[in-house]
Formats: sequence, structure tokens, C-alpha cells
Amino acid sequence: ADLLRSVSHDIRTPLTSIIGATSTVLDNPALSQEEQRALLTDVRDDAQWLIRVVENLLSITKIRDGVMPLNKQEEMLEEVAGDALLTMRRRFPDCPIALELSDDILYLPMEPMLIKQVIVNLLENAIRHSGDREHIRLRLFRQEDWAVVEVRDRGRGISPEVSQAVQLGRPLEDNLSGDSSRGMGIGLSVCQRIIKAHGGFFAAGNDPKGGAVFRFGLPMEETDNE
Repeated sequence: ADLLRSVSHDIRTPLTSIIGATSTVLDNPALSQEEQRALLTDVRDDAQWLIRVVENLLSITKIRDGVMPLNKQEEMLEEVAGDALLTMRRRFPDCPIALELSDDILYLPMEPMLIKQVIVNLLENAIRHSGDREHIRLRLFRQEDWAVVEVRDRGRGISPEVSQAVQLGRPLEDNLSGDSSRGMGIGLSVCQRIIKAHGGFFAAGNDPKGGAVFRFGLPMEETDNE
């Protein structure tokens, strides 16, 4: 129930857009072909987004209930992050995202679809809710035995309640995940579950110079306690 509540907004938003676009096409026969094509392209993109959300929700629920083990494979984190960036550039073509890669090759076991979803979630949160669409940075680096992904912005930051919940590994309550000053998108609790299932760590806080910092780490080698 908590998981469904945390993603309800993200499911309703594209559905509302789909209904609005199709209603415009049906109720306005005088629309040009170019206008119809633009609206139908939006419908297709929103439908594809919904499919990804539903598929990931099913996977995450199974992971949480212990029904299905992760389908891990050795992947380059750089390629997964690059795929996430392509998704974001298609959805937000006017929002630049700086990418900083590690000097090391980050090749490690993971479920790439789920890790991509975490990166997309964090980047979309920064774009939609930080108040800063110009200075978002995605950084990949190695820290001892961890491959670390970091998303930074120079926006308004996150509330102490959200930061504390993430730092302590607590599921985000409804009033936190729906924080009007930040908006948690598909839900930081979903990101937490994905990273925890990988045996990793997930953290969030504010940069003293301004903006929010979200960071997660994945073990570079398979662990026995996942």
C-alpha cells in the first residue's frame, strides 16, 4: 500500500496527459497533421513511460516479498548511466545534465533495468522539483569497493525529515514522500528498495553551498548478504 501511494502521482500524471491529448485530437477535427502528430507522439511517450513504471513496480514488489531474486549480470555502470541520460534527454530536451565519469571502469553485477530506473528517478526529481534546471550533475566514481552514483543540483534542497529518513534507511511516510517543496517522483522509498536489494547504500542530504545531493553505492563484487 505504501509503495502504491508513493507512485500514484507519477501514474496519474501521464494518464491525465494521454486523456488530454486524445480528447484534443478527437474534439478538434480541424487540427493540422503536424499538430495531430505532435499530440499523438506525446501519447506514445507517456504510454511507454507508464509501461516502464508498471514493469518496475512488479519487479520491485517481488524483490521486497522475496519471491524473485535479482537477475544480475555484469554490466558497465557507465553504459547504464548513459542509457538513463538518453531517456532524460528525450523527455527533457531543454534541460542540460552534466556527466562526470570515473577514471576507473565500473564493471559490476547489477540488475541494469532497475539501476537505470533509480538514476532516472533521481534526475527527474532534480529537474522537476529542485528549482534548478541548469546545474544538474550526474557523477560516477569508485570509492574503495563501491561504485558510486551521485546526482547534484543547486536548487532549494530537501527537508531535514526526508534527509533523515533516507540516512536511517526508513521507508518514507506519505507526508514525506509527498513533500510539496521537493516532490519525490516515483518515490525515494522505491529507490531505497532497489539499492538495498543490491546490497548497496543510499544517502541524501544538502550541499552547504546549496542544492541537494543524492548518492547510492553498489558493491563492485557479489556479496553474500543481499
